[in-house]
Amino acid sequence: MTVTQITETVAGVGGLPPYRAGEDPWTPDEVGELQAELEGDAARLRREISTADAGIADLLRDSGEGAGDDQADAGTKNFEREHEMAIANNAREMLQQTERALGRLAAGTYGVCESCGEPVGKYRLQAFPRATLCMSCKQKQERR
Repeated sequence: MTVTQITETVAGVGGLPPYRAGEDPWTPDEVGELQAELEGDAARLRREISTADAGIADLLRDSGEGAGDDQADAGTKNFEREHEMAIANNAREMLQQTERALGRLAAGTYGVCESCGEPVGKYRLQAFPRATLCMSCKQKQERR
């Protein structure tokens, strides 16, 4: 690998995210598409959270009206409430990751592994745009 390739691999080119050796460099159009995808995901997740919160509020409001419910009805209501809460919490976590990715993109740190500082990899980011770790650091994290 030449010195130029090493610099491009770590730093990216022209403010674009870095890429790994053997990958094509990012183009401005690809970064624009990625940003649009992340922004679309963020908007969708905000809608999902709003809908889930409304559903949870309805379930909580209805929970006091079940004085005559049998155990099965009470269990079903609890299950539905917990299910809605899990969906809302998952959407909140995904929104947080998406907003973090957008912030890193704006700050010029998008695509840099938060653990080792090496490029996450263009192909990994195209498959999972919210990734903050390269594959080897992610594998190490999952082994723990």
